[in-house]
Amino acid sequence: MSARKGLIRALLAALLLFAPASLSAEPADLIVANAKIRVEDGRFQSALAVRDGRFVAFGDAAAIAALRGPKTRLIDAGGRTVIPGLIDSHIHAIRAGLTFDSEASFEGTRSIDEAMARIAAASARAPKDGWIIVAGGWTPQQFAENRRPTLAEVARAAAGRPVYLQLFYRAVLLNREGIEALGRARDGLPAGLAEEIGADGRSTGWISGHSRAVTALYERLPRPSFERQVAGTRAFFAALNRFGVTGVIDPGGHNLVPEQYAALFRLWREGGLSLRVAYSICAPTPGRELEEYKAYTRFLPSGTGDDWLRFNGIGERVTWGLYNNDAPQAAEIAAFESVALWAARQGHTLTMHWNRDASVHHLLSIFERVNARVRLAPLRWSVAHLHDATPATLARMKALGLGWLSQDALHFATADYLAKMPQGRRQASPPLVSALRLGLPVGAGTDAHRVMSYNPFVALQWMLDGRTVDGRPTREAQEIPDRARALQMWTKGSAWFAFDEDRRGTLAPGRLADFAVLSQDYWSVPVGEIGKIAAQITV
Repeated sequence: MSARKGLIRALLAALLLFAPASLSAEPADLIVANAKIRVEDGRFQSALAVRDGRFVAFGDAAAIAALRGPKTRLIDAGGRTVIPGLIDSHIHAIRAGLTFDSEASFEGTRSIDEAMARIAAASARAPKDGWIIVAGGWTPQQFAENRRPTLAEVARAAAGRPVYLQLFYRAVLLNREGIEALGRARDGLPAGLAEEIGADGRSTGWISGHSRAVTALYERLPRPSFERQVAGTRAFFAALNRFGVTGVIDPGGHNLVPEQYAALFRLWREGGLSLRVAYSICAPTPGRELEEYKAYTRFLPSGTGDDWLRFNGIGERVTWGLYNNDAPQAAEIAAFESVALWAARQGHTLTMHWNRDASVHHLLSIFERVNARVRLAPLRWSVAHLHDATPATLARMKALGLGWLSQDALHFATADYLAKMPQGRRQASPPLVSALRLGLPVGAGTDAHRVMSYNPFVALQWMLDGRTVDGRPTREAQEIPDRARALQMWTKGSAWFAFDEDRRGTLAPGRLADFAVLSQDYWSVPVGEIGKIAAQITV
């Protein structure tokens, strides 16, 4: 009897496989077969079907073939792994797009020779007086030489083009042509910057200083035309697609003014976005933040937009007075609190940049006072960075209903930076597992492209091994998540911050069909190889 039942099941499967669309459910628009797909409940399936932009089914080849119609597009994944589309919960994608078409990148280079080859290639295609700009996203530790490029190396590669080479928000290298083009001899350096002098008493070409001064120097660079801003936005989003990224949450930034969103809006109007974008705005004028937020959002309630582009509140520099300020004065606290209370009453989401646990009590105390008047949990406010968060801080955030945006900054950390961290905090930074265990919403991201790499798999590898780019261990095992939880922070976890966790970020029927077919199997490749994964196909 059991053999007969098995034969009947096999015949039914064969009939479904070859049945015409009229005898099955409504046909799918897209079928992906011969794949390795870990669905929401943790099981693996081999095929999926999409209709009208949403997943409709997962299963084996026979079951999904029943949804094939005459117009169904079929993708053979060749046994490759399919994951949900990645969502970078904290990336300055809008700002990066404005200049991406006119920049060079050290993304993925492993030696100074490789990096200089990128500059040489950019120089070959640049106009005669065109700038070669590397705006960030690299660290000396990624190079085999474990040092910064020298002025002589850059000069040889640039072949007479002006070069601006930025290292995080700490230092910039300008060659002779760059100095002349910026008119530095006439205008001088922005306050807070100083030339570095070598052992021979001569300038190294490097200029160092604090973040605001470096930003002020960058602002002197020529701006691309609007059409190049549009092209750069399209190109940067495509670069993210190549790593399986299907969505970003852009936190704004202190050097992104409202007019600079125009290229993004152009692509959206034309149907040219290849990422789902949730964006924040910030007020550009110190002392006028509340006035400007009221003006900018008068007809822009949080959530305005569609599946491709949506307004997601204010941040990440909510007010100038509290930005990177570990010891704010009473007036600065009051100004921030007035904006925060207004935002809460308006129903706006708010995300705030904060680096150090030692001073975050200033921010959380403000949030607690606001929460006593307007409940924050439904608004999904968040704190970004805060890599050394303590259990007490996480508990305060959880009580307020806040989320935490975590990036891979410690992957790029230098030895001297890590040496300054207390041993116990370094071994638990960032406390990813503790936050998840507490039930705190955690979104993963990169903070690219001026600071870190925009490659999400570099960040995923770091989440799983806790090592810096040059191999030094930091986090211990108790704060290292497993692969499923790490991926979830990059998908459903990040979607929470855009109010989308029930619409995308998981492979389940009814969800938006955002997914990637990977070059290597995320679930089995050695952890040290995860950073080399890319997307063969991103949908």
